[in-house]
Amino acid sequence: MARLDKVLWIGGAQWAGKTTVARLLAARFPLVVYAYDYHDARSHSARARAEADRFPAFHAFLDDLDNDADSVWSDPSPEQMAERVLDIFTERFQMVLEDLAALPEQTPVLAEGWGLRPDLVAPELESPQQAIFLVPSESFRQSQLEALERAQHLGTRGLREPMRAQSNRVERDRLLAADVVAHATDLGLPLLEVDGTEDPTAIAGRVEEQFRPFLPTWLY
Repeated sequence: MARLDKVLWIGGAQWAGKTTVARLLAARFPLVVYAYDYHDARSHSARARAEADRFPAFHAFLDDLDNDADSVWSDPSPEQMAERVLDIFTERFQMVLEDLAALPEQTPVLAEGWGLRPDLVAPELESPQQAIFLVPSESFRQSQLEALERAQHLGTRGLREPMRAQSNRVERDRLLAADVVAHATDLGLPLLEVDGTEDPTAIAGRVEEQFRPFLPTWLY
């Protein structure tokens, strides 16, 4: 069983470069990258569908998404959407912990993803230096929305009000980013605002410097 208190965590908000930074660090150090979105697409959703009693919020979300996507993206307010996502993050974090615990003992792990929230990660840390939370500045968020096709459109079919759904999504993500900042600040956990003035390699270097006491070294 992997030592969860030895995991390194990169959490934060959408469009801040978490995945890119994790990949750069994994190229420099012998780390297993646990990608939150990868596991969602390949197992978390299936688990929530199959285990409604354990994951009621996530199960209900997926059921709504299957039957009426506008009830998820268009009808609720961004505030309601953010509250729902936070409930789902809490349930999914239990899946994350189960996934990590199933890894071999002493596996050096770098976990990254937007669902790795400060309030969820904090109880698993031996040191605050084992986690960092990346959030985009407002100007960088706007540039990402303009530059990234996946940020410009929802990949959900059959929406009656796609423009409203996209607007709701953008505002929801802004609220979730603010929630990261508030919780990380309250808990004394490191925050890094990404404003576009540094390239991913430079940002990865800053994260590496923070993680340095905990990074494994090559054995060959």
